Amino acid sequence: MARIALEKVDKTYPNGYVAASGLDLEIADGELLVLVGPSGSGKSTILRLIAGLEGVTAGTIRIGDRDVTALPPQERDIAMVFQSYALYPHMTVRQNLGFGLRIRKMPSAEIARRVAAVAETLGLSEVLDRRPSQLSGGQRQRVALGRAIVREPLAFLFDEPLSNLDAQLRVETRAELSRLHRRLGATMVYVTHDQVEAMTLGDRVAVLKDGVLQQVAPPMELYRNPANRFVAGFIGSPAMNFIDGAIEPAADGCRFTSPVVTLPVACAAASREPAVLGVRPQHLTLDGSGTNGSGALRGQVVLVEPLGSEQIVHVALPNDTRVVATVPPDARVAVDETITLRIAPSAAHLFRAHDGRRIALAGA
Repeated sequence: MARIALEKVDKTYPNGYVAASGLDLEIADGELLVLVGPSGSGKSTILRLIAGLEGVTAGTIRIGDRDVTALPPQERDIAMVFQSYALYPHMTVRQNLGFGLRIRKMPSAEIARRVAAVAETLGLSEVLDRRPSQLSGGQRQRVALGRAIVREPLAFLFDEPLSNLDAQLRVETRAELSRLHRRLGATMVYVTHDQVEAMTLGDRVAVLKDGVLQQVAPPMELYRNPANRFVAGFIGSPAMNFIDGAIEPAADGCRFTSPVVTLPVACAAASREPAVLGVRPQHLTLDGSGTNGSGALRGQVVLVEPLGSEQIVHVALPNDTRVVATVPPDARVAVDETITLRIAPSAAHLFRAHDGRRIALAGA
């Protein structure tokens, strides 16, 4: 296996579309790094740049100790798994698994050994003589994975490989892929737009927007300490709430003020500054007393979504502001009811209004 490094990588298409800009990213040997972002953020393009399916406009790509920037895909020693299974329908599972090795004219005995070992690892031993049409969606996906694994490449690249599976099968296959990574100790780069997949799979997660790397960190670091408003809103489900206002000096530090809430926060502000308060739905609590005061949000319930283990409550506040809160499943909350939600100062995030950068809080 090997590390992968992208150094000052740019990718601009002839029509002017910028898919990657000044990208510096290093994937450690044996790491599973997830690239996540909305559609058009450049994550699949970056995967294709690593694979050699696209050429860089500027910058350098290294795999292991080699500069592979100008090398064709077949000389990079990587394996790529796409969203489409791309299995040969007339071949058996055994033949599909071994096809790439036969193309490389590997000895038959070695092909048989590798195919048997991969089939055992992926639970495909009993279906080796079946054709793809005789397999379930999950089995087809495992064959596509196996065809990559059997090559024993330096690194694996996955481009949304689970998006064709139903919800339950995605969960099962995701867990299987995570176990496989631990067993192989392989370097893997995984692209997805699903932040749940990103959080549960990655050793680290790289968040992209418009071809620019926003933050790369372990999953819980992204959740607890997002670098900017975009990362804060993209990571976490339901998404973080944002309230426009300002921070201003106070005797004990500073406070956030807005038409809907006032909250003391542990930061130092020399002067009043426009800011955005971020608070996750899980950090809004129902206040049965109905009192106003510091950290209180009072508004009208417009929607209640019962999920069994919790309820997601949508609340309309004054000034056309809306927030979402998760409350216990037994909480009595009804549409059109006026409720009070409370923010704990320790759960608050602050972002600069003009560029979205996180404002550091004391003790954070």
